[in-house]
Amino acid sequence: MDAMWTCPACGRAFANRNQSHACAPLEGLERHFARADPAVRATFDRLLEAARAIGPVTVLPEKTRIALQVRMSFAALMPRQRWLDGHVVLARRLDSPRFRRIDTYSPRNVVHVFRLAGPDEVDDEVRSWLAEAYEVGAQRHLRPARGVSPGPAGPPPGPGPSRPGGAPRRR
Repeated sequence: MDAMWTCPACGRAFANRNQSHACAPLEGLERHFARADPAVRATFDRLLEAARAIGPVTVLPEKTRIALQVRMSFAALMPRQRWLDGHVVLARRLDSPRFRRIDTYSPRNVVHVFRLAGPDEVDDEVRSWLAEAYEVGAQRHLRPARGVSPGPAGPPPGPGPSRPGGAPRRR
């Protein structure tokens, strides 16, 4: 695995050299919870605890979201007044009635959007999403499994390219 690249302007680390990003200083974590009910912070803390039980996590309080990163961001959380909105990035589509929306950006970049109303909703199902997303954040989904040949060259099978202009395909 290649070394991380650090942006000389903002100091953030990225898996890809010259990664496109907002290049803004990180915000304070508490700012995201200033108008939120205490249950929202408790939900965030429970979710972060579950993510850290998988492995090391970098918390990036950005302007509009709190990203969770290994080599790449694998989850993002947006505290609201009465709930916690978020998404996990998986390398496949995973259907669950708890996902509010699923956006496919490429065959191995599928964003699953959810909402949690309280810390008790961080259950085994949510922990399994985090565990799978953590693997994507660590870029382990890009390596072939042990004993499995990488297969023919070319793009992986999937639904095909995005729409013209690079706009993501919505499903």
